[in-house]
Amino acid sequence: MTQAASPPHRTAPPTPGLRRRWALALLLVPPLGWLAVAYLGSLAVLLVSALWTTSSFTGAVVRRVSTDNVVRVLTDELFRAVTIRTVGVALVVTVLCAVLAVPLALYMAKVASPRVRLALVVAVTTPLWASYLVKAYAWRMLLSPDGPLDWAVGYSPGYGLIATVIVLTYLWLPYMVIPVFAAFDRVPDALVDASADLGASDPTIMRTVMAPLVFPGIAAGSIFTFSLSLGDYIAVTIVGGKTQLLGNVIYGQLVTANDQPLAAALSVIPLLAIIAYLLAMRRTGALENV
Repeated sequence: MTQAASPPHRTAPPTPGLRRRWALALLLVPPLGWLAVAYLGSLAVLLVSALWTTSSFTGAVVRRVSTDNVVRVLTDELFRAVTIRTVGVALVVTVLCAVLAVPLALYMAKVASPRVRLALVVAVTTPLWASYLVKAYAWRMLLSPDGPLDWAVGYSPGYGLIATVIVLTYLWLPYMVIPVFAAFDRVPDALVDASADLGASDPTIMRTVMAPLVFPGIAAGSIFTFSLSLGDYIAVTIVGGKTQLLGNVIYGQLVTANDQPLAAALSVIPLLAIIAYLLAMRRTGALENV
């Protein structure tokens, strides 16, 4: 008797779990690759170029490792003063944005009608639709010594540090209002009503009930306002007068002085400041709840 031929061996089809993992990998490879090459790669080049020097004769970049730029950034009194001023401006802008955003966001989330809430959301986000330069130059005209503000109220701060803080607060306020509004909107109305039924006053409710729940939104917004203010160099150029912040000092070293390594060394300062700010926010526990 002849033995029946056995059926050909067939490989098992991939499991749904394996297909999902492959699909997830294909989705993540492009953004992670872009992050590694464009972002982390550019930071690596920045850190390396900070250790280069320039030729005193031709001004060309000399790819020779030296710590002269790092030592100069750490010891130069001018750079130290500019760094302190820049961090101070970023903190002041962040505090002003929070002070303005909290009552506005509270009204939008808990008091305003749906139609008014929509109108306020549009009003808050409208400045984001306009060109940065248009907004900055509009404030330059408004704050000029003989401009509309001086005509209306008889006083104008003119161009300088105060004008820089005002313009930066205006520019970055939406980045604080939106996350704070979302945080207030997530607070259950029943929780507020229950606190009021138990005899808590409005200030007590704000301090003990709503503030802990809203603080993560304030922390998230502060990251935007602090980092954006720390790296801005256009606003201070337009309305800052003789004010020097890190952004326009770095720009001057890169474009005017043609000293790319020194500009790269200076650029490390805001990078470290943002990392320190993120670590400080993480220690508060706010970022885990954002």
